[in-house]
Amino acid sequence: MQAVHLSPVESPNLFCQISGVEVGQHWYWQVGSFQMHGQVLVTSWVVIALILAVAIAGTRSLQTIPTGNQNLVEFVLEFIRDLTRTQIGEEEYRPWVPFIGTLFLFIFVSNWSGALVPWKLIELPNGELAAPTNDINTTVALALLTSVAYFYAGLHKKGLGYFAKYIQPTPVLLPINILEDFTKPLSLSFRLFGNILADELVVAVLISLVPLVVPIPMMFLGLFTSGIQALIFATLAAAYIGESMEGHH
Repeated sequence: MQAVHLSPVESPNLFCQISGVEVGQHWYWQVGSFQMHGQVLVTSWVVIALILAVAIAGTRSLQTIPTGNQNLVEFVLEFIRDLTRTQIGEEEYRPWVPFIGTLFLFIFVSNWSGALVPWKLIELPNGELAAPTNDINTTVALALLTSVAYFYAGLHKKGLGYFAKYIQPTPVLLPINILEDFTKPLSLSFRLFGNILADELVVAVLISLVPLVVPIPMMFLGLFTSGIQALIFATLAAAYIGESMEGHH
């Protein structure tokens, strides 16, 4: 078997080809010298508009005994508050409820939109619409926001003493502790992206093969797993923030 050797000229071309690999078809917007995935912005605006509409409808006329939309909004708020308090702690959780709640609601509604809304039926000049969390750029951005949040939380609470955690319990673990902070956003982003992409691909394949009966239970299963993925992301984000402030695991 003959080995293949790449010349210095061929090697960059190979890496360019690898970096150009894409999942799905994208609708690009050209902004200056940058290319953005237009379909991600469009579906993200739809998700944000839906969340705002429910929030406004639930808080328009507040009543002592909640009913209808107000009852739904208060239930979601209590759920997010309890989740944040459990992971961060009784004394520190309140300022982080809006951040954790925003992450959870955006991911939850985005995931459900991918399972319920037939985005692909909407024709575009090029590319196709999909849930925002079906794009690796969205999940990476959410993971990086989480990283910034727990670094900020640790530095705000402990000052420069926050960095002492990298040499505990022994300075020998410094490289491993630093590597851990790089793996957290990677695991958060790829877990969410991989699960949502796999769910939409399975449903799309089943619809093409057996268009009537089989896809329906898979869609219900997709709704369940989509909600679980939003819960996992929000829980881990809150746990990382709590850990950076109090060493909470």
